[in-house]
Amino acid sequence: MDDLSRIRNIGVAAHIDAGKTTTTERLLFYSGTIHKMGDVDDGTTITDFDAEEQQRGITIYSAAVTLHWRDCRINLIDTPGHVDFTAEVERSLRVLDGAVVVFDAYEGVEAQSETVWRQADKYKVPRICFINKMDKTGANFAGAVRSIEERLHARPIQIQVPIGEENSFRGFVDLIAMEGVLCEGERDGSTWSGGPTPAELRDAALAARHALDERVAELDDELMAHYLEHETLTADQLRAGLRKGTISLRCQPVLCGSALKYVGVQAVLDAVCDFLPSPLDVPPIEGADPNDPDKRLKRKCSPDEPLAAIVFKVVADPHGDLYFVRVYSGVLKANSRVNNVGRRRKENVPRLYRMFAKRRDQIEQAFCGDIVAVIGLKETLTGDTLCGPNNPILLERIEFPETVISMAIEPRSSADRDKLLAALKTLTRADPTFAFKEDADTGQIVISGMGELHLEVICHRLERDLNVATKTGKPRVAYRETITRSAEAEGRIHRQAGGKAQFAAVTVRVEPFTPAPGEPLLRFASRLPPGKIRPVWLPAIEAGCRGAAQNGALGGYPLINVQVTLLDAEESAEESSEVAFEIAAAHAVQRAMEQAGPVLLEPIMKVEVVTPEDYFGAINGDLNARRAIITNTSMRGRNHVIDAHAPLSEMFGYATQMRSLSQGRASYSMEPSHYDPMPPDRARKVLGML
Repeated sequence: MDDLSRIRNIGVAAHIDAGKTTTTERLLFYSGTIHKMGDVDDGTTITDFDAEEQQRGITIYSAAVTLHWRDCRINLIDTPGHVDFTAEVERSLRVLDGAVVVFDAYEGVEAQSETVWRQADKYKVPRICFINKMDKTGANFAGAVRSIEERLHARPIQIQVPIGEENSFRGFVDLIAMEGVLCEGERDGSTWSGGPTPAELRDAALAARHALDERVAELDDELMAHYLEHETLTADQLRAGLRKGTISLRCQPVLCGSALKYVGVQAVLDAVCDFLPSPLDVPPIEGADPNDPDKRLKRKCSPDEPLAAIVFKVVADPHGDLYFVRVYSGVLKANSRVNNVGRRRKENVPRLYRMFAKRRDQIEQAFCGDIVAVIGLKETLTGDTLCGPNNPILLERIEFPETVISMAIEPRSSADRDKLLAALKTLTRADPTFAFKEDADTGQIVISGMGELHLEVICHRLERDLNVATKTGKPRVAYRETITRSAEAEGRIHRQAGGKAQFAAVTVRVEPFTPAPGEPLLRFASRLPPGKIRPVWLPAIEAGCRGAAQNGALGGYPLINVQVTLLDAEESAEESSEVAFEIAAAHAVQRAMEQAGPVLLEPIMKVEVVTPEDYFGAINGDLNARRAIITNTSMRGRNHVIDAHAPLSEMFGYATQMRSLSQGRASYSMEPSHYDPMPPDRARKVLGML
């Protein structure tokens, strides 16, 4: 077993095209893990090993690799930057102890940078910042750091000063060691020289070092006392103070470089070892007692503790699904038997692997603090907890956003229908933000996801990996429904079915409610007095309520932001059954929804457009025509940045229109924001098309 204090579980995350995968490739090379660096444009990088990733030049699936630097073992996950695959970032940050967030030196904080930062805040993940692409035209280190402070409300602490910018960028001043680090011009960037600070930067470096001393001293009372007495801190004191501040989420060390030109990446590895936490530095993992949900349990990161692990990713594979697992406490052994607490199932763990992108190295056991892969589980999905048989604990599940777009899909040959349905089930196991449903009346299959690119990748995967040729319809918006007031109704069933009398009566109230972050969008509660009916019927009543809510009251769209409360119920000793109660509950909810002022909701997207000034007016006008609400405009370098909220239904084909209006010089990003009620005239139009 490795010394736990020497393990780092980290992720590399950023906006698309900020240079995450190139940075990861350099990290692997300089650590000696690989002996030849790949290229994103050539599709030869280690972590973008999927054919779709290589073809598009973007990361779609998070990939895990292990590398060694100094005396640390670093388990690293390279995550996607495109918003359609934000679930990959979400589930990675859930199990990581730290993150390297990469920023473009010209663009600074971009839309997906904000999303990544928000996800890291949610899971309390300490992070360091790497300002990449310092050689790019228009690179502005100070501006990028300022944008981190202003847009992310963070506390970046600069530990380097760049030597040059744009074409003249050739290294940096290390403010902790107070020495200049210059690239010697070697092809692979392996050779560096450390020496005195260049004369032209001496004053700026001294001022920056003084600011560094001051800001680190503010993080610790002992350091502040030393600083007030000596007006400076030693290198060891700075590293210790920065480590403490980073782990406690009070600061984020900032480095600079150019991964493409091989500058500054070794310093990132040093910073990972120096400032990001080991599994011992993070608080014990908390979970619920499955036998008493109100009781909280803790597990320390120790091999002597009972086993607690979470499955954070499932990779569908024809030879057996691969389950990625973070072990929080205890030891997970090959050929062992574990409990899936949430599903109340026992699972066998026949084989364990340490992953290196697509390569697997078999191991016999995984200790707390490890991230490994398991093959052979049968009924486990993303977010499930695995633990030992005698000490159950239920860890918090990973919450994923609602799907916002859907389209019809069918096999090219009717004989392949069952094959298509089986393939779709395989993909839903692997991707929690992908869903499909089969219309019982029409037989139509509808798939849903996070965006047009997401569904496009799914369709390609069906054909390429699962050998199912398909035809698809046009993308459609995934509308939702909600209610505007509370209402009560009764559902009563008393009839003959299959030669047997069926009886049940259920009274419910539906009312609007606002779920807290991570809380289910539909809440069920019971206010039945004890002894009113046998408790055995309650699961059937809840299933009936949830089933009716899934079909909505207007157009068959799922109901969200609603609480259903069970008020009353009647049973018959001879004639009641689970089926009767489920049907009665569904009728009650359906009637209550119809009286509760149902409205149609549409997904609203958060849109960021970056455009040269010449096209600002045209793009602004086009967004207004799409019912967008402009929330902010600002400058990023010489470009205008437009922040807006726009209905998804108005944004189909936007990329083509934006390129046309700006002669290809504008760019945009878009992510789901929230649901809003549709204007009545447009809602009638949508419902009239059903």
